[in-house]
Amino acid sequence: MSDYLVIVESPAKAKTIGKYLGSKYTVKASMGHVRDLPKSQLGVDVEHGFEPKYITIRGKGDVIKALREASKKAKKVYLAADPDREGEAIAWHLQHLLDLNPDDDCRVVFHEITKDAVKQAFQHPRKINLDLVNAQQTRRILDRLVGYKLSPLLWRKVKKGLSAGRVQSVALRLIVDRENEIRTFQPEEYWTVDAHGQVHGKKLVARFYGYGEEKTPLPNEAAVRELLSRVEGHSLVVRRVKKSERKRNPAAPFTTSSLQQEAARKLGFRAYKTMQIAQQLYEGLDVPGEGTVGLITYMRTDSTRIAQSAQEEARAYIRQSFGEDYVPDRPRQYAKNEDAQDAHEAIRPTSVMRHPDRLKDHLSRDQYRLYKLIWERFVASQMESAVLDTTSVDLEANGAWFRATGSVVRFPGFMALYTEGRDDDADEEEGKLLPPLQEGDVVQVKTWKPEQHFTQPPPRYTESTLVKAMEELGIGRPSTYAPTIDILLKRGYVTLDQKRFVPTELGEIVVNILKEHFPQLIDVSFTADMESRLDKVEEGNANWIELLDQFYHDFEKDLKKAESALGHVELKDEVSDVRCEKCGRLMVYKTGRYGKFLACPGFPECRNTKPILKEIPVSCPKCGKPLVERKGKSRKVFYGCSGYPECDYVLWQRPTGQTCPVCGHPMIEKGGKGKTVVVCSNEKAHPMVATEAQAK
Repeated sequence: MSDYLVIVESPAKAKTIGKYLGSKYTVKASMGHVRDLPKSQLGVDVEHGFEPKYITIRGKGDVIKALREASKKAKKVYLAADPDREGEAIAWHLQHLLDLNPDDDCRVVFHEITKDAVKQAFQHPRKINLDLVNAQQTRRILDRLVGYKLSPLLWRKVKKGLSAGRVQSVALRLIVDRENEIRTFQPEEYWTVDAHGQVHGKKLVARFYGYGEEKTPLPNEAAVRELLSRVEGHSLVVRRVKKSERKRNPAAPFTTSSLQQEAARKLGFRAYKTMQIAQQLYEGLDVPGEGTVGLITYMRTDSTRIAQSAQEEARAYIRQSFGEDYVPDRPRQYAKNEDAQDAHEAIRPTSVMRHPDRLKDHLSRDQYRLYKLIWERFVASQMESAVLDTTSVDLEANGAWFRATGSVVRFPGFMALYTEGRDDDADEEEGKLLPPLQEGDVVQVKTWKPEQHFTQPPPRYTESTLVKAMEELGIGRPSTYAPTIDILLKRGYVTLDQKRFVPTELGEIVVNILKEHFPQLIDVSFTADMESRLDKVEEGNANWIELLDQFYHDFEKDLKKAESALGHVELKDEVSDVRCEKCGRLMVYKTGRYGKFLACPGFPECRNTKPILKEIPVSCPKCGKPLVERKGKSRKVFYGCSGYPECDYVLWQRPTGQTCPVCGHPMIEKGGKGKTVVVCSNEKAHPMVATEAQAK
């Protein structure tokens, strides 16, 4: 019989911790939450202090029975769920189910699953923090009140199966509002004029800046003609050369939000996938010579704080691997976000000495890639700044001023290891070296190149930019970003088009209803304020029942008004010209989580569905029919013959629309990270014909 029972959430975590604690400890998993509000009813007594009615989660009976039997045999029970609100609530529910003494020091918390951290945590158990539990309960009850009171209204007035959530509705509003901005956007014309010339035998490109040293826009072709008539036949004379040193500091170690954003940008991971893999890295994986060990610290955090011991280890590694010049004089500290909880450290490797390359053969491909990203980001965050030499040259031709800029890296600093990805275009100046110039130098202009442009609407949200917006606006918390985005896709409120969110008609209808009848619920600032109030509950500075009472009082009024004021909203399916081959009806357009598809309107008698094929202007080299864009089972896009199944020709890379000058097969794009190479798809037949092309 073991002296002590330890209960964690998952078998993987139990396996890792069990190896550290020894034979006196039995470690079992609760398999996540064990009690929750019932699915069949509201489960909250709004008339009596919002008392929740918790029931055992279906399918957890055997788990709870086994835990009860084990707890009766143990001298002491430790509850070691994750160190956050959800983990505290799981521990509290287990305490009730196992009839443990509420005054007992049974709660054990650690932020990394390593031998030292776990043993240290078991030396300092504490009581369950009821403020944390109350904060979790309040969030759960708020979400239940909104979901179970508002969703039925949408079922009756719009369509069965809809849902409205407190956080998901505001996230959906961001996507819909952005789409409306795009629709109403009026593009404005503007022009640029570049001077292409030579000086000291080297090329130089300078862009028109303005007249008389004042920035002057070129709004139309007439303004361009006026400029060209002024400068034609003139040389550019260097009037001013400004050189400066610019320092670039490394990005802070990862928070949950920044990890999700960077994994989306650099690895193409959805937020849900990022958190799933990060959980595996946190809970423990087999490392040669060490056994099972947690590779990263806890992955749900909004803090950039780093333990002193981790900083010292990182600095020692940097000194050894890069040299003294790469180690800052003092350890780097990062500014704390005023809304950050700061209960946990930032996400970092549990030991810098576990280099990603050493673990590569022992991790899955995705585990390795995410671990490498976390490891490099953390090490870089403790390195010296990069130093860039920047040069700005002002040139003049007959009163028209042009400017050329360039920037080169003098000392790479942290950039020797890692640079943060960007959602916008990269800095074009960086890496561009200007010829050595001084005042009075004359540039012989070969061509004046005018180019017309139009201002662009704001881009649709990617998963990365949506997470960033939610964080900046205070909508949700680190643990809610991924599930919020996932439910918007599952409900058919949004689709993904080229990795950007597009609201469906259904999503827009839901947002418009909520704007009209529940303006407070869908208000960004109100939702952010509610998060702050939940934080105050967690800190013990607010009463959770009063918070719920204030919210529900206004919400119930809005519900009653909407019930009488809102008429039935008819959703009509758009009819296509495609006939169902099974029953002959004209198929209709439907929207699922992956976009539009064709479905037979005879459902449920006829369940026929078909993908909508996007034709591309490239012919199949086998049969001559057009190629179409398709999606495989894993949602990966590929390009196949529209004559399938008679013709099975397939391309896995996007065709450019060009054909190979050697064999006539389609040319395709290969590569990434800003540049692609255009090659022949029939590369086995002859050496690749390739040209450099800028990626879209």
